[in-house]
Amino acid sequence: MKVLVSAYACEPNKGSEPGVGWNWVRQIERFHEVWVVTRANNRSAIERNMAAEPRPNVHFIYVDLPHWLGFWKKGARGIHLYYYLWQICAYFAARRVHREVRFDLGQHVTFVNDWFPSFLCLLPFPFVWGPVGGSTHRAPVVFWKEFGFRGVLYEAVRTVAILAGRYIDPFVWLTRKRARSIIAMSEGAVAGFPRSMLKKVFALGNVGLSLDELPQNLRGYNAPADHCATGGNIIVFTTGRLVHWKGYSVLLKACAQYRRDGGAVTVWIGGEGPEESRLRKLARELGIQESVEFLGRLSDRQVVLGRLARCDVFAMPTFHDGPPVVFLEAMAVGRPIICLDLGGASEVVTAECGIKLSAVTLPQVIGDLADALKKLSADPALRNRLGAAGRRRVVDEFGWDKKGNLLRDIYRLSVHGEV
Repeated sequence: MKVLVSAYACEPNKGSEPGVGWNWVRQIERFHEVWVVTRANNRSAIERNMAAEPRPNVHFIYVDLPHWLGFWKKGARGIHLYYYLWQICAYFAARRVHREVRFDLGQHVTFVNDWFPSFLCLLPFPFVWGPVGGSTHRAPVVFWKEFGFRGVLYEAVRTVAILAGRYIDPFVWLTRKRARSIIAMSEGAVAGFPRSMLKKVFALGNVGLSLDELPQNLRGYNAPADHCATGGNIIVFTTGRLVHWKGYSVLLKACAQYRRDGGAVTVWIGGEGPEESRLRKLARELGIQESVEFLGRLSDRQVVLGRLARCDVFAMPTFHDGPPVVFLEAMAVGRPIICLDLGGASEVVTAECGIKLSAVTLPQVIGDLADALKKLSADPALRNRLGAAGRRRVVDEFGWDKKGNLLRDIYRLSVHGEV
């Protein structure tokens, strides 16, 4: 078939949403010819990759808003408004191309927010919406006091935006109605859709990882280095945008408590974001600044994987996220995970490959996280066992080709009414 894909975020060799967009396109091209509407500023990375690895079944349509509107997305302040307007421009570009190509099916891939519409649904061919979700992933209000004024304001605005999108925006309702199939990015995301539509909702998940995405030296299982047995610190790594909902402040407080209880720890924090100055200040106030290394923006995925290979534990007590790609990367490298039993992260990590903490109160989370560090530092066999199980889980459950095969069945159902 000739398939049109809307992928605002779509870049090769990236994690997060750009990697999601790129990998879904790679799966679609296994079976069909695909045209991808994406941002113009993805062009250089895409063209470099296409020059090295030609993909005759993939064509890109680059769309962006006028240059003078770019200030809206600087620092991610107005990114969602920019994205909403971009989708309108993408619709008109796609409609022009459809007159020439005559598409058989369309799919919206990124962004994965289920409270924003996709204007591809207005085009005259079957439409698949997703993977989408996120509206059911919200930080419990009891933890908002940890976020600071800016974080609380963000959570309040986000909650209002979600409710407005789900219940007021007519284009979201139209997107749901016109979609032949809806792909939910997690089991929890299914609850974000009306009961009357659940027959066409499939929980497939938006993230995946294949071992061939890893460097050659990491494609076999590598047991974690036993820093603790030699009297050294347990090395804890975390990375992502430095934003309040990722729980970095909670991690620092837990590490400080672990140290007060006699433990030794080194924390690597990768990434940039608005919380960096607040986190640096917190590390000083806790008296652990010499144990915390802020790595800044990690230049590419290979740098992240290299840090994962050298750490003992990956920890991210995120309060609301879809299934995080970095969790899969850590599991693929064989590192145990510590996370909260919230959102999409909870569905990626099982008791066999990590420690999931209940999220009841802030002191309880901090205490349980410190206890988890103590447990893992004292038991290298447990770290090894959790890491090996995580790697098996990635191979068995999150391979991209498995997702591509399921997507092919969803396409058949969407177009022909049967698999």
